[in-house]
Amino acid sequence: MHKDITVVRIYLSEADHGHGRKNLMEEIFSLLHDRHQIHGVTVFRGIAGFGSKGEVHSADLLRLTANLPLVIEFFDEPQVVEAAIKVIAGLVPAGRIVTWQARCNCDEGQ
Repeated sequence: MHKDITVVRIYLSEADHGHGRKNLMEEIFSLLHDRHQIHGVTVFRGIAGFGSKGEVHSADLLRLTANLPLVIEFFDEPQVVEAAIKVIAGLVPAGRIVTWQARCNCDEGQ
């Protein structure tokens, strides 16, 4: 069975802060897991990257804090993703959330 889904990719850095004591990645991860019960969440840590300002962040043995890029990727049914993005969009700087429609080859029970 095929199911229409929305895939989301959120671009962050290790230094991005959320509310309270958590960093932004941890806060978003908790929201997706606990509040929205999203399917298929993965967090990737990059070894290098740069954003719109062109500042390069990379892993370097000489620096203790590298501020590496992070990507949170997840998918679910469009209405579930929409609800999650409404909350996340208030936490993430503009231009860092990308979405696209896809099709999942899912079992009936998923």
